[in-house]
Amino acid sequence: MIRSPLALPALVIGVAMALIAGGCSPQRSEEPLQPHTESNGPVGPVPQGLERFYGQQLRWGPCAGFATSESDRAAYRSPTLECTRLEVPLDYSNPQGRTINIGVLRSRAIDQERKIGSLTVNPGGPGASGMSAAASLSQALDQTELGQRFDLVGFDPRGVAASEPAVRCLTGPERDAYRLDSDADSSPRGVAETEREERDYARECAQRNGGSLLANIGTRDVVRDLDVLRSALGDRELNYLGYSYGTRIGSEYAEEFPANVRAMVLDGAIDPGQSTVDALVAQGAGFQRAFDDFAAWCAEQDQCALGQDPARAVERFQRLTRPLVDDPAPAGDRELSYQDATTAAIQALYAPSMWEHLNSGLAELERGSGRTLLALADSYFGRNPDGTYSNTTDAFDAIHCVDDQRVRDPREVAQADRRYREAAPFLDDGRGVNPARDMCAFWPVPVTGESTQPEVSGVPPVLVVSTTADPATPYRAGVELAKALGGRLLTYEGTQHTVFLQGVQCVDEAGIDYLVDRELPKRGARCSG
Repeated sequence: MIRSPLALPALVIGVAMALIAGGCSPQRSEEPLQPHTESNGPVGPVPQGLERFYGQQLRWGPCAGFATSESDRAAYRSPTLECTRLEVPLDYSNPQGRTINIGVLRSRAIDQERKIGSLTVNPGGPGASGMSAAASLSQALDQTELGQRFDLVGFDPRGVAASEPAVRCLTGPERDAYRLDSDADSSPRGVAETEREERDYARECAQRNGGSLLANIGTRDVVRDLDVLRSALGDRELNYLGYSYGTRIGSEYAEEFPANVRAMVLDGAIDPGQSTVDALVAQGAGFQRAFDDFAAWCAEQDQCALGQDPARAVERFQRLTRPLVDDPAPAGDRELSYQDATTAAIQALYAPSMWEHLNSGLAELERGSGRTLLALADSYFGRNPDGTYSNTTDAFDAIHCVDDQRVRDPREVAQADRRYREAAPFLDDGRGVNPARDMCAFWPVPVTGESTQPEVSGVPPVLVVSTTADPATPYRAGVELAKALGGRLLTYEGTQHTVFLQGVQCVDEAGIDYLVDRELPKRGARCSG
C-alpha cells in the first residue's frame, strides 16, 4: 500500500518567512540568559494523581545540548533561547510508574510587562520538532506583537527529537537500504517479500524501543503532556499554534481540555473524521493538483524538464522516474531509487519556492544523474551529511501506527492502492495494484487514536486556516475541522502546505489579531498571495 507522505509544514522544510513588523516597540536584549529554576504551577484544574507533574519546577538553561541536527546546533546557540525538560508519566493510567522527558524551548516575550502568556507551537509531522520550529520562528517574530507579547514555546512531542527517550527504528545504513527498495513488485512473490520486510521493521522497532513506549506515543498522550506543560509554564489557559498534524493535537486538546483553551490557530488541517484510506486518497489528490500547478509553471520557463505541454507532464515524469524501479540512477557515491525520486517530488511540491529545484533535478535525471533529487529526498527524510538521520521518520511511523486505524485486509489494501493511483497518477509506478500491507498492519501494540469528529463544548472560537490547493492537507479538511470545532475558517488561495507566518500579510494580520486580541476575521474571509 502506498505510504502516506509526512505532512511537514512549509516552515519546517525551509521556506523563507517575511513577517509583518509592528511599529516602535521594546527591543530584545542580546545578553545571554542565565540558568535558573522556575516554579509556576500548578495552574488551573489538575487531574487526580498528577499533582507533582502539574506543579513541577522547570530548570531553564542553554539549548546547545538539546540540538539533534546540524541546523539545530547552529540555531540553538542563540543567547536569547532557553531550554528545559518537562517530566511526564509514560503511561497516564499509571502516573506512579515510569516517567519520560519532553524537550522544551522558549524565546521570552520582549515586553514582559504586557505579556499575555505563552504561545506553544507544533509544526506537524507527526515527528517534527517543535523546538526547532520555535527556534526558527523566534527572531522573525521579534518585531511583531506575537514576539512582543508572548513567550514563544516549542516542544518536541514524546518520542521526538530532543525528548527522552527518542524513538529509533532503523540505523542510518538501514534507512539508506530501506529507501533503495521501492517494493513495486505486485506479484504474489513480491507481495510476500514486501510484507516480510514490513513485519521485520515493526518487530525491530518494538525490540529497539520497547512496547511500553510505542503503546504510549500517540496523540492521546501528547495532548496530556501539553496540558502538563501549560500548567508548569504558569498559564491558566493555552495559546496554541498547530500546523498540519499539529492541528490534530490542537483539536484533541480542545476536546479533552475545553476549559483550558484561550486561543488556537490551526493551519493545514487534518480532518479527524476521515478514515485512514480516505485521508490517504485525499492527500494523493492534493499532491496531484500541486504537481499539475508545477507542470503549468514549468511549461512557462525557458527550460522545463517536463516539456512545454502541461497535459503531457505526468507521462514525461513517469518516463523519467519509472525506470528507477529496476535501475537506480547514480548520485555520487550513492544511488537514486524510484522511491527517493518520487519522495523528492513530494518534498518540492510542498511550496512553489522549491519548484525550481525539482525542475533542475528532473533535468539532471534525464542526463543520467540523481544528485539533486537525492538531496531533496534526504531533506525530506532528515538525513545528515554524515549518514545519520533525525528520528522524524521513525517517530512518524510509530505515531501513525497507533493514531490511525489499520488496514489489514489485503483486498482493502488493494482497493486503497487503486484509488490512490487514480487520484495521483504521477506517483503510479506502472507495476499494477499492490495488495501488500504496510508496517502498521503488523504493529505490535494497539491503536489508541480514533477517526471521529471532535465533540467539543465550551471551547472559545478557534481560527482554522486552510489553503485551497494545499498538497498535503486538502482544503476541505479545514472546512470540516472549523465546523466541528465551532470555529472560524480563513481561506488562503494558493498552492502550498500551510501559510500563517510565512509572509502573506493578509493571513499574518488576521492570525496575529486573533491571538493577541481574540478578534476573529469576518465570516467567509479569504486571502491571496
